Amino acid sequence: MGFYSSIEISASGLSAERLAMDVIANNIANVNTTHTPQGGPFKRQLLIFAQKPDTPQNADSMGVTGDATGNGAAGVEVVGIVPDQSPDKMVFDPTNPDADARGYVHMPNVEIVKEMVDMISASRAYQANVTAIQEARSMDTATSKILSS
Repeated sequence: MGFYSSIEISASGLSAERLAMDVIANNIANVNTTHTPQGGPFKRQLLIFAQKPDTPQNADSMGVTGDATGNGAAGVEVVGIVPDQSPDKMVFDPTNPDADARGYVHMPNVEIVKEMVDMISASRAYQANVTAIQEARSMDTATSKILSS
């Protein structure tokens, strides 16, 4: 794996984790949204990550793709954002205009604690990718110094 492919892989991780943090922030912002344009309460959104397919442009200068095991190493991508199918929270509030006939309001299936744990995880993954890019640049700089001496 070459210098640039390692940076591209980490960059794809940065992009995916940034989107994950955006989706988590949207989930938190809609924790009390009981009525959406589609009708019903807001549904928590989940990301689906997948390995990017290895393509010829990801090959190194010798035409080799992937790592030493022969596995393609092209990074990560978000292939979809899907609603969480877990049940809504039910809150008794007969005065709410969105209450059903029994007086219960269907609240979003968003749990703040779960979202915060996911946010911390995405933030740490983002930072790990930043660190990987910084280390790759540092190794490139050290290699250049060795070659120029």
